[in-house]
Amino acid sequence: MPDERLQKILSQAGVASRRHAEKLILEGRVAVNGAVVTELGSKADLASDHIRVDGRLLRAPKRLVYLALHKPNNTVTTVSDPQHRATVMDLLHGVKERVYPVGRLDYHSEGLLLLTNDGEIANAIMSAATHLPKTYLVKVNGSLTSDQEEQFRRGVPLSGQRTLPAGLKLVHAAENPWYEVRLVEGRNNQIRLMFKNFGRLVEKLKRVRIGPLDLGPLKPGQFRHLTMDEVGKLQRAVRRAPQSAAVRKQAV
Repeated sequence: MPDERLQKILSQAGVASRRHAEKLILEGRVAVNGAVVTELGSKADLASDHIRVDGRLLRAPKRLVYLALHKPNNTVTTVSDPQHRATVMDLLHGVKERVYPVGRLDYHSEGLLLLTNDGEIANAIMSAATHLPKTYLVKVNGSLTSDQEEQFRRGVPLSGQRTLPAGLKLVHAAENPWYEVRLVEGRNNQIRLMFKNFGRLVEKLKRVRIGPLDLGPLKPGQFRHLTMDEVGKLQRAVRRAPQSAAVRKQAV
């Protein structure tokens, strides 16, 4: 294999995003063949060089694995938890490869979560520049007015920055209605905060789609391997240029 930039190697190995990998290098936490490297232009070959991050030897994955998991409620989307709560990793019975969650769903949210050891595609999915749409079913404690729905679609100011245009569709009218929400960004607790902006609280939240991938019949706690066709569709989806503002403004 030809030499590649260290931050790309770390990213492809699932250690961190390229930006975070650059930070690790600058902080002197990466060593190549026993020598600490702190210059971002440095290159290495994972096949022949010994690369360590925080003293841990980096190994190329023997096989790329792509999993779709139905994350249940009351589960943390992390590899480990200092509070000893259940994590999504506890559900991966029989998976020998070391995989990582792609993005996150908060503790009380459920639905489709991808896990993989393909750092390149994971970082592309999580990148804000990719604008990969994600679809959610959301139960709230009251309906939005027509004006509020339109404001929701155009964007809501959160922490001084307006959210990107979003899709919103009422799918079940009731005292506590269900909405379908489609986002192309993923700020922390974004959907909950967007509804809270209109005085509504989210009671349930389930992600049902990430780009071309559907949750399908998976029950909470179940997972499956993606098919090669699904992996191909996902790769093509993240390689596309970001959507235009006009497209993003369309409602679901």
